[in-house]
Amino acid sequence: MASFFSKLFSAFGSSPSDDAPKKTETSEAHPYKDCVIYATPMKEGGQYRLAGRIEKKVGDETLTHEFVRADVFTSLDDAVDFTVRKAQLIIDQSGASLFADKK
Repeated sequence: MASFFSKLFSAFGSSPSDDAPKKTETSEAHPYKDCVIYATPMKEGGQYRLAGRIEKKVGDETLTHEFVRADVFTSLDDAVDFTVRKAQLIIDQSGASLFADKK
């Protein structure tokens, strides 16, 4: 009987955890200048939100800058392409100050 009510109530809405964006890790590293870009688009429903990570090795330490933008795409490939372009723009515009708060 309890499973009947569970199914009935789940038909009227999803749980908050089902709606939470899920990161999609891409395995390909994209070297750019002295950094490495990883595209990590976030799956939201049938779309992908632009998100990624920029890493830079300084000695034995790896500095990381994560970013999420409002842009959404219907294709994972488009989301990855635009994430890499956005990360390159962030690196070009921020320069050395990109990791200033990480030191």
